[in-house]
Amino acid sequence: MLWALMDGSARPAGELALIAGLSASSTSGHLNRLSEGGLLAVESRGRNRYYRLSTPEIGVAIEALASASLASQPPRMRAVPVSRTAPPALRQARTCYDHMAGELAVGLFDRMKQSGWIIVDGSAVDLTADGTDAMTQLGIDLGNARRKRRQFACTCPDWSERKPHLGGALGAALLESMLTQGWIETTATSRALRVTPRGQRAIVGIAAE
Repeated sequence: MLWALMDGSARPAGELALIAGLSASSTSGHLNRLSEGGLLAVESRGRNRYYRLSTPEIGVAIEALASASLASQPPRMRAVPVSRTAPPALRQARTCYDHMAGELAVGLFDRMKQSGWIIVDGSAVDLTADGTDAMTQLGIDLGNARRKRRQFACTCPDWSERKPHLGGALGAALLESMLTQGWIETTATSRALRVTPRGQRAIVGIAAE
């Protein structure tokens, strides 16, 4: 039920019961506990009660727990598909701390590896000469990214795709570049990112073989 509310939506108890595969009485008990614990807020709309995450920070915490759980699993378990109760908008593209996650980010990471832009050594990532040129052409200030007091580039486990996406200062710089160029946009109600028509044309060409 919490996954279904990660997109910032408010849903009635009946819909959440169907999503979770629970009886009405069991759903009511869970929703009461989640509300009393401060995880959910309740809105009254006529005769119906709608539930949503109480604050955006709850969604961040849920994703952090999912990522930590995924990182601790053995590799063979990471191939198990995530529950499809996760909202489609979040599965497609979302922010993960200060970088991009979801199908779009995982696909970009795979293409960067296949095209020889990056070298992956465990969780550490670095750019090749081709990758350095390509990132510079995308408008990324690599010198500034390397001066950050954090890891330059690393893999970050993606809870929805069960594969890594690009994290670290380079991942943050890539997201900032895409936002600046108008390829993607943030949304008002959640961490979902919207790919613009311009972005759909541009992103498909990144690291394309």
